[in-house]
Amino acid sequence: MSEKVLLILVDGMRPDALESSGHPCIEKWKAVGSHTLSATTVMPSITLPCHMSLFHSVPPQRHGIMENVYTPQVRPIAGLCEQLHGHGKSSAMFYNWEQLRDVSRPGSLSHSCFLNGYKHSFETTNDELTDRASQYIQEHSPDFVFLYLGLVDEIGHRHGWMSEAYIESVYDSWSSIERIANAVSEEYAVIVTADHGGHERTHGTSMAEDMTIPLFIRSSAVAQGEELGQANIIDLAPTIAKLIGVPANPDWEGRCLL
Repeated sequence: MSEKVLLILVDGMRPDALESSGHPCIEKWKAVGSHTLSATTVMPSITLPCHMSLFHSVPPQRHGIMENVYTPQVRPIAGLCEQLHGHGKSSAMFYNWEQLRDVSRPGSLSHSCFLNGYKHSFETTNDELTDRASQYIQEHSPDFVFLYLGLVDEIGHRHGWMSEAYIESVYDSWSSIERIANAVSEEYAVIVTADHGGHERTHGTSMAEDMTIPLFIRSSAVAQGEELGQANIIDLAPTIAKLIGVPANPDWEGRCLL
């Protein structure tokens, strides 16, 4: 198995917001790939711990990041980007929340693009990052691309999860997803997910509203129109490694979903 992978993560996107948004792309994605609206994240259901678990395939209790402040791991575990780099593969990241700089180690990325969502607005930077990622993929064809879209989480904190503004931000994020997914070649598997959900104007608890995330996989390696079984955010790194043709790191605890 050897595909390239585009991973798109919409921060704070609850699965039950997808139907409410009414974006036509969502039903198409259910038909052309495999998906689940009941995948789970890790506790605490906070952005940086969840991303560290996604990229390192272990729970926060093992990587040690329990809040949105990075601290070096006592016993370092190679993350997805380090694992790919060690096998001669190229990775790129595009993001608008600065703390994500720490999910990969120096030297493991071929390209990194950060646009400050707080300074330039998450609406503007979501759009610009999508366009920059599309252009970079077309020009350089990296093996793995991570596109982080922070608008939905920002709107959730500002106006409340499942508010009208929140639902609109989910719709807008799916428009970005549709645009870049249509721009990449068929050699790319595309995965769409979230790091956590939310309730009222917060998240971080063990409530289902915080812990449940969507997961879509469009790839030649998955069946079309089928629902995925049980899935956790720590399963993404071994799944992506498998799609690209790289072995999972022996320290990873997640399972491949393929």
